[in-house]
Amino acid sequence: MIKKLFLPIALTLLLINSAEVLAQATLRKSFILNGKWSVIVDWYGSGNAHEIATEKRPVAKTDFVEFSFDNSQTLYVPGDWNSQRPELKYYEGTVWYKREFDFKPHANAQAYLHFGAVSYRSEILLNGIKLGEHEGGFTSFTLNASKAIKTGRNVLVLKVNNERREDAIPARKFDWWNYGGITRSVWIDEKPANNISDFFFQLKKGSLKELQGFVQTSEHKKQQVIVEIPETRFKKTYTTDTSGKVVFTASANLKLWSPAKPKLYTVKVYNAADTLTDEIGFRSIEVQGTNILLNKKPVFLRGISFHEEIPQRAGRAYGEADARTLLTWAKELGCNFVRLAHYPQSEETVRLAEKMGLMMWEEIPVWQGIQFTNPQILQKANHMLAEMIARDKNRCGIIIWSLSNETAPSPQRNSVLMQMASDARKADPTRLISSAFDHFKYNGNQILIDDPLSESLDVLAANKYMGWYAKWPSEPGNVEWKSNFNKPLIISEFGAEALYGNHGSKDTASLWTEEYQEQLYKDNISMFNKIPFLRGVCPWILADFKSPARMHAQYQEGWNRKGLLSDKGFKKRAWYIMNEYYKQLEAKPLQVKNK
Repeated sequence: MIKKLFLPIALTLLLINSAEVLAQATLRKSFILNGKWSVIVDWYGSGNAHEIATEKRPVAKTDFVEFSFDNSQTLYVPGDWNSQRPELKYYEGTVWYKREFDFKPHANAQAYLHFGAVSYRSEILLNGIKLGEHEGGFTSFTLNASKAIKTGRNVLVLKVNNERREDAIPARKFDWWNYGGITRSVWIDEKPANNISDFFFQLKKGSLKELQGFVQTSEHKKQQVIVEIPETRFKKTYTTDTSGKVVFTASANLKLWSPAKPKLYTVKVYNAADTLTDEIGFRSIEVQGTNILLNKKPVFLRGISFHEEIPQRAGRAYGEADARTLLTWAKELGCNFVRLAHYPQSEETVRLAEKMGLMMWEEIPVWQGIQFTNPQILQKANHMLAEMIARDKNRCGIIIWSLSNETAPSPQRNSVLMQMASDARKADPTRLISSAFDHFKYNGNQILIDDPLSESLDVLAANKYMGWYAKWPSEPGNVEWKSNFNKPLIISEFGAEALYGNHGSKDTASLWTEEYQEQLYKDNISMFNKIPFLRGVCPWILADFKSPARMHAQYQEGWNRKGLLSDKGFKKRAWYIMNEYYKQLEAKPLQVKNK
C-alpha cells in the first residue's frame, strides 16, 4: 500500500507555473474496514449469494429464512477463521462475511475497495451489487466500488471459500496450514476521478545513476505528470500519451539502498488532480557469471525462510507487529536476506523488511502437484505473478521473483515456467528470476544440476535435505556440486526436524533430537564451503509451523519441526550453529571467482 494509505492525505495547494501542471487539492482519503465482522459458516455450501447479500428477512411469521446474519457469530478481520474458533480448526469450505459501515462519497471521486488477501476464493457484493470475484489466497486485489457505494449505511458481504482443488494454486497437497478467511486488511480508498493509478520507479538494470519507470493515470488522455524526489531536488515533468501513460528514463545522484544502509527516499508523483507519495529505495541487482552483484559489488545471501505464521499463536500472521516479530528473529540470526515462503506475504512484511535492510525473495505458490497440463494453470499462475509484481515492483528490498517451488521437470512444466519467466521479465526487467527445484543427478560423490528450467533463470536454487530426506553420497566435506550452467546457486532449503527439548546423541539413531539437527547443520556447512558457485544459503525454516500433513504422534502433532526456533519461539541448538556461520561470513569479505 502507498505511504499514508491509512491516513487522510492533507489538502495541498501548490503553485503553478508555465512549465508544470502541479497537483491541486487532492481528494484522496482512506477508510479502514478492519475489526469484527458478522459471519455465517456455510458448512455444506448451500447459501444463496443474492439472498444473503440483500439481507433477506422474514416478513410474515410463516416466511422461512435459513441464512441470516441476525445474531450471528463474529470473526476478526484481518485474521484466519481456523485459529479463531476451535470448531473451524480444520474447516475447508465457505464462510460468509458481513461488514456494515457508514460512508459519504465525495463528489467527483472514485471509490475503490482493497483487499490485502482473502483465502482462497472470494465473491464480493456491496449493497447487493456484485463487484467481482478473486482467486488466490496471497495477493492483494482492488475493485471499483463507485457504482455500488452510497451515502449512509452500506453493507459489504463476502463469500469466502478455502477448499483445496486440483486446479488451484497451490493444489490439493501442500505442507502448510490451509488458513481460510479475510487474512489481511480491508479498506476503501477514495481518489479523484483523474488519479495516479500506477507508477514504477527503479534504477535501470546495470546502472547506478539512471532511473527508469512509468506513470499511469486513470483518465486516458494526454496530460502532464511530475515525478519528484524532494530530498535530491530531482523533479521532472512528463507528458503522457493518449492512454494516460508515460514511460521515462532520467539521471539522478542517489544514495543507494543496501542492508548496511537501507536508505529510502520520499517520492511524489502527481498530476493536476492527484498526488501519490511513497517511500522508495534505489539499488542495482544483477548477475555476472556465478556472482550476484548488489550495487556492482558481490554479495553472499545469508538467508532464512519463514511462513506468514506466528507459531505462539498458531495462526496466520498479520499486521506490522507480527511482521516485526518474524523479521527481528531473522536479523538476530544474522540474516541479510529472507525467503518469503511459499507465497507473497503481507505488504507490512515487505515494507518493514526493506526498512530493516533485508533483501527478499518473493514467490507465488506454484508448489509441487500443479496441473501443468491444464491450460488454465498458466493463466492463473501468471495472474498471481502479475498481482505480486504489481504490488511490490517499487520495493527495492525484493531482489528475486520466484516462479515455483519443487516442481518436477516435464515438457509441460518446463513450457509453463519458461513462459512465466519471460512474462516476469517483461513486467519487471530490473530484478532476478529464480525457482527452487529438488531434482538432481548423482554420480558417486557428485551432485549435478541439470534441470532444463535453469536456462530461463538468473539464479539457481536447490532444495536439498542432505542427511534428512537424502543420504549423503560421501562424507559431507567431500560432496562435490556440479552445474551445467554458469550461474550462481542458492541452497534455498536444507534442514531436519527436531522437537525442542528432545535430546539424545547426534547420530542417525537419534532422529528428532536437537543434537541430530545440530550435527546436520554442521555437516551441511562443511558441504557449503566446497561449492565454488554458492552465493547464498537459506535454511528451512525460521520457526516450527503448523501443517496437517505432519502428524507423528510423538514429535510433530500437526507441526513441521524443522524450525531453528520452536513453536514457542525458543532457540534450538542448530540456531547457534547458523548464527555463528553467518557471523563468519559477515566478518570476511566475499572472495568470488567465476567458474
